[in-house]
Amino acid sequence: MTQTILTPTTVTREAGRILHNNLRFCRTINRQYDNSQASTGQKDGGSIKLRVPNQYVTTTGAALSANLDTVEGSVTLTRGTQRHVDTNFTTDELTQSLDDFSMRILEPAMATLASVIDYDAMSMTTQVGNSVGTPGTTPATALVLLQAGAKMSNFGTPRSQRYLGVSPAANAALVNGLAGLFNSADKIGSQYKLGTLGLNTLGFSEIFESQSVRTHTTGSDAANASLAIDEPSATNLVEGTTTFDVDAGGGSKTIAKGDVFTIAGVYAVNPENKQSTGELMQFVCTELATDTAGQYTGVKFLPAIYSGASYGLQNVAGATLAAAGVVNNALLDVVGAASTGYPQNIAYHRDAFVLGTADLEMPQGVHFSAREVQDDISMRLVRQYRIGTDDIPCRIDVLYGYVVHRIQMACRIWG
Repeated sequence: MTQTILTPTTVTREAGRILHNNLRFCRTINRQYDNSQASTGQKDGGSIKLRVPNQYVTTTGAALSANLDTVEGSVTLTRGTQRHVDTNFTTDELTQSLDDFSMRILEPAMATLASVIDYDAMSMTTQVGNSVGTPGTTPATALVLLQAGAKMSNFGTPRSQRYLGVSPAANAALVNGLAGLFNSADKIGSQYKLGTLGLNTLGFSEIFESQSVRTHTTGSDAANASLAIDEPSATNLVEGTTTFDVDAGGGSKTIAKGDVFTIAGVYAVNPENKQSTGELMQFVCTELATDTAGQYTGVKFLPAIYSGASYGLQNVAGATLAAAGVVNNALLDVVGAASTGYPQNIAYHRDAFVLGTADLEMPQGVHFSAREVQDDISMRLVRQYRIGTDDIPCRIDVLYGYVVHRIQMACRIWG
């Protein structure tokens, strides 16, 4: 009987296939692969700029608008995280069938690597300001999922390629709460057998359970009703601002990175027709802020505030808006109770987040190595005998980075 030995390319391709199948969050977001490192030999991830779609407004009448300039926005994705799983497998094990080798070695290794990559990338979800649900209450109804979908629609999110990642607790509550609701017999049977909501449910292409759903712990000043913008000089509240000072009550309290807040009277607008959605705009704090002597200095947040003076960029409207931005003393309302952890289930469009991977340098002088790209995820496998310890270690690496691409095309669902 002829003996077949698994090649480096075969093993690496199979590892890539298993990794892709085990990814939950990263499998459903935009993925971009950059092959430039294969020729340059750089070891760092480098960075790429991703364009953010332009926004325009219409005018009426025969006259041409003077505001013709196209202002392109972008976000930078840096690939700087090198994750790898390390193991040993013998020459004898390479003579197994591919199915046996996958089951015994590759599947558990890739499941671990996929879990960590997903967990890393899901840190992006706490950079999203849009949110629905009641903090402290596990989502269990169709309404909260529909509200998340409505929030995304209000910001011009396409109906296709929407996904929802939920914690195990939320998945259990939703499957129980939605059992039989407007579903065909085969979908009800699938929910009963698999314990998941699965494909094409309530406007989402897929609803999946993930243990990588992040928990956000609010700052110690959340729910403080006296928080107010402290910017008496109008020059500080310019169009596009992403920072302002905030009056507080003192006591070294904090507004945490990832806290969601609204500003009294500041409403979100639809990016296409520029009409108010009727809901307060939700912002997210992007850096930890600490109350010093009754004031938070330079609270940083996203999205940037545009009240309409900048052509095509308007994203807010309301009575408390001046021509140059929000007015002084407008009250802030931070979502959730103080210093409390809440699971952040996430509804999103595929293009809300981007995962980027790049080729790692191929080392010389090893007897077993390969690099393959599977669904825009580059993976490298290297195996080499160590004479000092008489073993043959193997490592499987992925070099990646991630970035929030279109922040308004996602929505948190508080748990």
